[in-house]
Formats: sequence, structure tokens, C-alpha cells
Amino acid sequence: MRSINILIMAAAWAWSAQAEGLMKTAWRKLTAEEERVIVRKGTEAPFSGEFDRHTAKGVYCCRRCGAALYRAEDKFDAGCGWPAFEDEVPGAVRRIPDADGRRTEIVCANCEGHLGHVFTGERLTPRDTRHCVNSVSLAFVADDATGTAFERAVFAGGCFWGVEYYLQQARGVIRAVSGYTGGGVDRPTYRQVCAGGTGHIEAVEVLFDPRQTTYETLARLFFEIHDPTQEDRQGPDIGEQYRSAVFVRDAAQKATAEKLIGLLRTKGFNVVTRIEPAKTFWPAETQHQDYYFIKGSTPYCHRPVKRFD
Repeated sequence: MRSINILIMAAAWAWSAQAEGLMKTAWRKLTAEEERVIVRKGTEAPFSGEFDRHTAKGVYCCRRCGAALYRAEDKFDAGCGWPAFEDEVPGAVRRIPDADGRRTEIVCANCEGHLGHVFTGERLTPRDTRHCVNSVSLAFVADDATGTAFERAVFAGGCFWGVEYYLQQARGVIRAVSGYTGGGVDRPTYRQVCAGGTGHIEAVEVLFDPRQTTYETLARLFFEIHDPTQEDRQGPDIGEQYRSAVFVRDAAQKATAEKLIGLLRTKGFNVVTRIEPAKTFWPAETQHQDYYFIKGSTPYCHRPVKRFD
């Protein structure tokens, strides 16, 4: 759903040799069975894996390096004996045609660990895709532990539908959720925020994997998918709830936001984006989540514009 022809994915991201070396030292030591499957490209027996019928909410990661691979909400019961997923975290899984040309292998894009195979044309799901994955290749992070296993960022740049649409397709983004933040009213509704007086604005909270992307990469993307020079509006959407803001969670995020705003100003952009400390983020109503993907269209008030070198 989130892995289709997006210009913004051109945002450059690559490990340096030094960074890659540091990541490898953090890889989990494998058991003999895990090495047989993950390194030697073996297959576990069907219906034997711990995640075949697993239904808990959370994120499935690479057993070896810990990179986020699949969201629990994209898992389905294919009846094949192995965990099945209809979508992956953007950029997390690499496809490699088998030597016989009959199947397509899938590996972790971060460490090249063998996961299984991907199939299309079976018409099992609306996306018509089945990632058939060995349980032994996976580890699981429950929803209540994602805050420590991964990182979060909050951006506001006009209507949250468009901001969410682009951010959720970026490499390493596990989830992008539309919601409200910045104000003092608990559990605000869309109607209340649009009416004004709550102090809240429309924003998007991003859960991302630092093994696959960085806060700066996402912040740069944010400044290129909306116009940071427009105050209290974004295109045809006018109002205080549409102001441009970055809600920072720590000193490092604040320094990054300040650096990027400074870069844009040296390029002549009159940036009005505010940098504010993160407050409670309230997810928006269900009808506001994945809006453009469900609708089958693209944003009318957001579009990628290259602003950085």
C-alpha cells in the first residue's frame, strides 16, 4: 500500500562502511537452525513456526539484525503453513529472482538474511501479494514495546491526509498516523480542531526504524512535501490548524530541525515553520487514517518539491 511510485523516495540514504560495521556488531548470534534458514537459505517445516498463527499487535523484525520488516496489520492467514504478509515496511525487503526463474526470494534489505519467497497472482488479498516468511527469520516487537525498539517523530504541514500519504511511503517508516497535537484539550475531535480554540493542529506521528532511516532524512522529506513558507495554511486549506510545525521529542531532533530551517533560509526560503516541544499526540478518527490510499487518489494540496541539494 505504501510502496508505490513516489518521487520522495529519491531522498538519498546509504550506510557508510563504518556505520555498516557498527550495525553488524549488533547482529544477534544465530542458533544452528536459524543459521540454516537465514544464512543458508533453508526452509522450516510448514505449520511448525511460532508466528504461523500469531495474531498479536506489533511489528515483525529481522531475527538477525532487528530491522523492522512487517506490520501485524498486514499479516493474514493464507493457510500455507508459514506467516503471510501482504505488504512490507517500505524499503525493508529486497526481492531476488531464484536461479531457476520460477520463484522470487525475499531477504532483509538491511542484512541480506533469507526470509522466504514472495508470490503474486493468487488473489488472496486486495493487494494480491503474499510474502511467505519463515518464522525462524522473524522476531516480534509488541505494540507496547515499539516506543523503545524504534523512534518517533511528529510533523505538521497542513491537512494531515497529504502529509501522511507521503511520509508513510518513506523507507523505514513503520507507521504514519494522522492526528492532533499542540493544544490542551484531551481527545479532540476533527470537528473541534477545525472549529478552532483547542490549540491543536493537524499533524502526523511517524514510527520509524533507525536501522533503515534517520530523523534528518524524514525531516528533509517533510520540508519538501509541503510549503514551509505558508503561514496558517497550506494551499487552499486555511486556518490555524494547518500551520507548519515540527514537534521535537529531544535536543537532537530540535538541533536537526533548526539546522534544516537554517539551510532553507540561506537558500532564500522565508520559512515560518515553528519548532515546538512534543505534546500528547491524539490519533484522529478512523476515517482520517490512510485517507488517500483508501480513496485511491493523490493529495491535492501537497506535492514533492526539491528544496535541498
